[in-house]
Amino acid sequence: MKKYSRFNFFKHTYCEWQQVPMEVIANRAPNYKSKAGSAYYFDEIGVYRYSNHWGRAANCRWKLISTSAKNSVYCLAYASWDSFYPNNEQQALFVIVLDSEGEVGFRHRDSLAKEERDLAVCRTAKETSSRIKKIKEIQTTTAWHKHIDSMSIEEARELLVLGLINTEKSILELRRELLASQEK
Repeated sequence: MKKYSRFNFFKHTYCEWQQVPMEVIANRAPNYKSKAGSAYYFDEIGVYRYSNHWGRAANCRWKLISTSAKNSVYCLAYASWDSFYPNNEQQALFVIVLDSEGEVGFRHRDSLAKEERDLAVCRTAKETSSRIKKIKEIQTTTAWHKHIDSMSIEEARELLVLGLINTEKSILELRRELLASQEK
């Protein structure tokens, strides 16, 4: 596994940054300032990033884990060097996940425990994004439920979402399976 440090963490990486209070860097000058306005503060085990843009940052995918911060508002976050993983747009590196509230997201396969990784369906960033968009549509709309009479919308929604996460089947294949199951 590749080791990351202050010299390479910004080159084609995926990372989940944890928001931290601004007091952590009080009275410290940044070690580096980017052209885009982000400031970086290094220590032995990781890096603080003060920025107003997360998600796609140059050739990286950096997720901000926060309950309050919004994109375009400056905030401070921290990541340890071992929380950076390689990012390549052509490789199947990403896994779709549901949190305890049913919110859909994604993780890098290498950030998962071995047991989870072995069971997960990995996809490219583009495929992952496309599936997440379809899952959110299923979670927030009802038009797709038309002609599915054999089960409640909640049951159908759960089957479709889990099918999109855990299989390579398309939404059309999954809907056909639901329709076929009601004919039996």
